[in-house]
Amino acid sequence: MSQFTVPGMTDKQAAQVAELLQRQLSTYNDLHLTLKHIHWNVVGPNFIGVHEMIDPQVELVRGYADEVAERIATLGGSPEGTPGAIIRDRSWDDYSVGRDSAQAHLAALDVVYTGVVEDIRKAIEETEEADPVTQDILIGQAVELEKFQWFVRAHLENPGGKLAHQGSSTERGAAKAARRKG
Repeated sequence: MSQFTVPGMTDKQAAQVAELLQRQLSTYNDLHLTLKHIHWNVVGPNFIGVHEMIDPQVELVRGYADEVAERIATLGGSPEGTPGAIIRDRSWDDYSVGRDSAQAHLAALDVVYTGVVEDIRKAIEETEEADPVTQDILIGQAVELEKFQWFVRAHLENPGGKLAHQGSSTERGAAKAARRKG
């Protein structure tokens, strides 16, 4: 950490928020790579719709990584955007679906988004008192991430409101369930 932080925050508060944001940075770096992986590996009748839906998500998530990294630096920290930082900071497994149907990838991606959204909501709670500026940044990002998940789920939902992979807790399980329904 630097010898300074933003006015109105203690060095300890800034270090705690920067640590939380580092985990968020690693999440975003992992997510945008996962989204590109899906973009390159989706096949089948809905290929073009999903292929084109993913790129704006990639760009926005890359922007979120940049915004979070710059906030870490503003707080006096040193953001780490390396592959090693992603591996060190993550508590999830690597994305496990290769070349597959749009439905399989979208079901797996829904599981990914569930984890990302749950984590960002926890980070929002954790920054409530320590740093409302960071909390505001995270809230703005959560809005779009939740909307992206809705886009994904709209492809998987039946007219009765049930998801093709309902009850699946892993990417592989979700992809398999969606393949069976598709």
